[in-house]
Amino acid sequence: MAPNGGGAFSGRRNLPECPQSIGAMINGVHHLSLATADLDRFLQFYNGLLGLPILSRGRIEPGNAPFEAVVGLQGARGSVAHLHAGNVHIEVFNYENPTPLPGAAFRPCDVGIRHICFDVTDIFGEYLRLKAAGVTFLSEPQAMGDPATGDYGVKAVYCRDPDNNIVELQEILSGGVLDKSHVGGIVPAADAAGRL
Repeated sequence: MAPNGGGAFSGRRNLPECPQSIGAMINGVHHLSLATADLDRFLQFYNGLLGLPILSRGRIEPGNAPFEAVVGLQGARGSVAHLHAGNVHIEVFNYENPTPLPGAAFRPCDVGIRHICFDVTDIFGEYLRLKAAGVTFLSEPQAMGDPATGDYGVKAVYCRDPDNNIVELQEILSGGVLDKSHVGGIVPAADAAGRL
């Protein structure tokens, strides 16, 4: 295995090599799912502002036993939509039954899935466009990377969607430690054998 670098990656542990057969059942990430209090408002943000195409929109009615079994919600009723985001789909539910608990503005450090990240080509332009549309940002776009080496291979910024979910915009810069195949995570460059 390649040795761990310092700076931003000093906390990464060396993991034992696994045979190729382990984990082979995972083909990749197909979709992520969010719940919203207002589907139209959600779609205005993700489709209207971010430009994600809507693939489908429909209803969930009670009595769909397979769906109720999968989600673990007896008598589930509401609306659903699917959006396309490059290499992944976003599924969004607006449940009418059972009545959902109100959303909370979790902090990035709170346990659980905390943000969704979109790869962009002009982060500052997107930041200015969305800010002008009233989107709340936690900061201006920042150069991210390893201060010890001066490798700032990505720019990133967090904002909030209408349901208080954290949305990250990131721009991967050429020559940095991030690779387009690892969009969404900080992954050090692999060695010649493809190992971290």
